[in-house]
Amino acid sequence: MAICLILFSKTLNTNNTISLLNHKKRTKMKTIGFIGGGRITKIFLQAFKNVNITFEKVSVFDTNNDVLSNLQAMFPSIHITADDLAGVAKSDIIMIALHPPVIMETLTRIKDILNPGSIIVSLAPKLTIAKMSAQLGGHTNIARMNPSASTIVNRGVNPICFSTEMSNENKVNLSNLMSHLGNTPEVKESKIEAYAVITAMGHTYFFFQIQKLKELALSFGLGEEETQLAITEMLYATGLTIFYSGLSYEEVADLIPVKPLGEVEETIKGYYDQYLNAIYNKIKPVAETV
Repeated sequence: MAICLILFSKTLNTNNTISLLNHKKRTKMKTIGFIGGGRITKIFLQAFKNVNITFEKVSVFDTNNDVLSNLQAMFPSIHITADDLAGVAKSDIIMIALHPPVIMETLTRIKDILNPGSIIVSLAPKLTIAKMSAQLGGHTNIARMNPSASTIVNRGVNPICFSTEMSNENKVNLSNLMSHLGNTPEVKESKIEAYAVITAMGHTYFFFQIQKLKELALSFGLGEEETQLAITEMLYATGLTIFYSGLSYEEVADLIPVKPLGEVEETIKGYYDQYLNAIYNKIKPVAETV
């Protein structure tokens, strides 16, 4: 049960809403810069705000001024720039929040600006630490992290890996910072792309199904709040039952005799095989083998 509590930890307050954390300790951290101001940067900034983590300076670089303006409207204390990449690249922690095709070009632009002690954290799949280090002229303070959307409520599954040359102190400091955003297991770099498909993209396999289930519940006469609570509790308990009940999958499936979607299960599983294998093969590093 201890394992279950770690993996599925959540608490409900008296208003039946999910409590993010039982405490909000204000923490002062180093400077942090985001290169790329899109979805994942917003998710990180919101998660830090949720638990009152502050930095001496937060900088965001993006070439899209509308993106920057929207971010600053949400987080007024951040410093935004569309032209001072060098300034952002001098941060103690530099989050590379870009798509893989433009990362290598960006690394080339900042390699002569980086402080030797700066920590690069890439949030993208495909590009390995070795490739990024080579592009940066041998910079070794590099980590890769694969955050999930639930980080926005500090319940992310955010696996991280580090360059072999990174000091233990830097690993611990970065891990401690990211632990405020959810579960941050240290994993082998070869597993990052698998996590991308299973946990980072995993939410999308269920978003539309959960929303449809909510719509049906409301049409059946349930209220908004009780529907949300019922579905949340059901999904939470489903994970516990299927993985930690001690039953086989067949025994778990047999617990419920009526299966309204039984006729289409094989079709749905076929979609998983078709589309998830395809995306995994697309994002894994070229040198990787299954």
